[in-house]
Amino acid sequence: MRLKSLPSNKLQPLKRKSPLQVDRAKQLWKALSLRYPNAHCALNWSQPHELLIATILSAQSTDVGVNKATPALFKAFPSIEAFAKCEPSEIEPFVKTLNFWRNKAKAVVESMKMIQEVFGGKVPSTMNELLQLRGVARKTANVVLGNAFDKNDGVVVDTHVGRLSQRFGLSRESDPIKVEQDLMALFPRKNWCQLSHLLIAHGRSVCKARGNTCREDAICKEYCCEGKLKRSIR
Repeated sequence: MRLKSLPSNKLQPLKRKSPLQVDRAKQLWKALSLRYPNAHCALNWSQPHELLIATILSAQSTDVGVNKATPALFKAFPSIEAFAKCEPSEIEPFVKTLNFWRNKAKAVVESMKMIQEVFGGKVPSTMNELLQLRGVARKTANVVLGNAFDKNDGVVVDTHVGRLSQRFGLSRESDPIKVEQDLMALFPRKNWCQLSHLLIAHGRSVCKARGNTCREDAICKEYCCEGKLKRSIR
């Protein structure tokens, strides 16, 4: 199995942020860390390949839905080798409750086959290698690198992170890659993985897309445009 050419979603050099922007981001980090000290990856996994598979399955699906599907899936296929030897049709019954389940089943099998044949049966731990796998873009790679290997190579930008980045004035961009670049420029590298967990936690509990409670929340009143108290500095 051959490696494909590098994807086009490679990051550009980071834009320099002002001291005021960086200090504001630092204060926001402190506030979120105090509010959500136990923020963590919501997907259930015990081995790196399980996290990779769960993240592939989570595209356009909820973490809750993925967590309901994966226990039986991981029991039926307990190793990378087991996944690599099967056909997508064997996986499909376990993931039919998820959106785009046929494509996801194919992505899981092909990615596990490549790991088995090209990467010696171990989930690769670099961005460039992970991006070679089917169903893996920067978001998925960042989830795996940050949570399975404790490597801060970027920031996971899902719908929550994208929404809060705009509301908090951390980024004016809508493209996830550009949002990620803004966040990487504002926050220390050591905080990149946890940053996404904090923003997701706040996005799920308070700063929701619909029915948010931003006007009553202290963090949103200070940093979020929906809080109406203080508009963010850009």
